[in-house]
Amino acid sequence: MKFMVQTLAAAGELQRELTYDGLRAAEAKGNKGGRRPAIAAGATAAVRKAYLEGRSIAALARDHRVSRGAIRTAVADLLPDHTAAEEDVPAPELPVTLDMPGKVADFLRATDLDDVERAALDQGTTVRRGQGYTLRVTAVPAVHRQFLARCQPLDFGQGVPAVLAQRKARREYENRVSTLTPEP
Repeated sequence: MKFMVQTLAAAGELQRELTYDGLRAAEAKGNKGGRRPAIAAGATAAVRKAYLEGRSIAALARDHRVSRGAIRTAVADLLPDHTAAEEDVPAPELPVTLDMPGKVADFLRATDLDDVERAALDQGTTVRRGQGYTLRVTAVPAVHRQFLARCQPLDFGQGVPAVLAQRKARREYENRVSTLTPEP
């Protein structure tokens, strides 16, 4: 049985390798993969012009003998509900919830925070953990990074008494923040 499974796996790997070799050879010859567009490249400009002149999608579909979806694809950026995504404007960050060790939260409460950071910290939910606690904070990744930067003295002891538990808590929070998307 084991031999048969190994043989089938080897045959599958060979088939996958041959497929990729074929795709690379086609790409080297200049062939583009994927389904061909329903509207020929030459007709796309005429369809777009007719749409801008006021022709309906249904009428254009009948004239070119394609589906209305094909016409919508050709004129997608011209449709009224289309919002052009500007490349210069980054997508807004969505809030994420991270567990902040209680020792880090206590340190941050004693520091000077801006209004956004203070609000995020105050709105956090306390979760009891044995003798200590964790603060469940929901904020955008940038605020979590600011929190991490503000508790930097815990790691290096800059004017703060060295407390091993606080350093460990800071590194734990740093590991959680590092899983967020990297800063732009």
